[in-house]
Amino acid sequence: MVLENLSLLFFKNYDEAAVSFSPHINCFIGDNGSGKTNLLDAIHYLSMTRSAFNSSDAQNIKQGEDYFMVRGTFTIEGEKHTVICSLKAGQKKTVTHNKVVYEKMSDHIGRFPVVLISPYDTDLIREGSEERRKYFDSLISQLDHTYLEQLIQYNYILKQRNSLLKQFAERHYFDRDYLHILNEQLVPLGAQLAQEREKFLELFVPVFQKHYRHISDSHEEVTLTYKSQLPGADFTQLLLQAERKDLALQRTTVGPHKDDFVFLMDGNPVKHFGSQGQQKSYVIALKLAHFEVMAERQHHKPLLLLDDIFDRLDEKRITKLMQMVAAHTFGQIFLTDTHLERTDKILEGLSESIRRFEVKEGEVRLIG
Repeated sequence: MVLENLSLLFFKNYDEAAVSFSPHINCFIGDNGSGKTNLLDAIHYLSMTRSAFNSSDAQNIKQGEDYFMVRGTFTIEGEKHTVICSLKAGQKKTVTHNKVVYEKMSDHIGRFPVVLISPYDTDLIREGSEERRKYFDSLISQLDHTYLEQLIQYNYILKQRNSLLKQFAERHYFDRDYLHILNEQLVPLGAQLAQEREKFLELFVPVFQKHYRHISDSHEEVTLTYKSQLPGADFTQLLLQAERKDLALQRTTVGPHKDDFVFLMDGNPVKHFGSQGQQKSYVIALKLAHFEVMAERQHHKPLLLLDDIFDRLDEKRITKLMQMVAAHTFGQIFLTDTHLERTDKILEGLSESIRRFEVKEGEVRLIG
């Protein structure tokens, strides 16, 4: 899979931009704040229909404008696919594939896979369980459309249940029958999500461990486990047992939306016992496993987005990554850096197909 070109209108700090890409390595070079990462985020939009960094779509409209558009053309096995994501302030976001509007955004997820490695990846270790759930839910959703649909439906019913619990508190009444109807809808979906997460880790963990050994050259044992109340338990009974607590807190306190993925090194939490270097190796190995599993399942390699990694990683880890580039482990790569000389030195001899773009104050120019 190759992204041939990218066009932007009023996206983040860009008025307008249009670039054509190399099928192998593409480098965006510029100062911090120039808009390099925004180009990677635009590519992420074409794949995932959302920003990798902003939770609100409206935040991606350039200040002073009332809409944005991101357009790109992918080629897969000789067939061209044009994707357009657009949003007008106050209206619903629109995504089209070859001029056909998606009725459901979820139908697009997984068609044009992407993997992003960024300085913020260690948030997966440092932040709470929600960050890790979102990451693995996104990963599994790109591989399994049924999982994505079940996740969307689960979250919809969960939102209804939480709204009902708040109504009970505000209006001083309790309708147990209605609550149990929502429980009956929530239970099979929740049980299925937990089962699929557990099954996915059986596939994912050995691939992750392989990449950690390669990227770190160390002997510590790493793994990750799924922490959930559901496997082996009756979800209906868990909801009934938590009913009084749910009413008091006005939210649903049990279910897969409360689960966690626990990152371990030599049996201890990486967050507390891993060095900074070990934590970086851990999250890079996660992303490389993410790439490999997706490439194998989708039968074409995802786009790889590398954001400012030369600033954040030591020489040993960069060398390991570049060895994988040289071995053509990856397909099309997009990377950002602040120094052209450093980029050229690191990429020297790795590919004959490299394009370099200068990014300056929201403008992009091909420089070689």
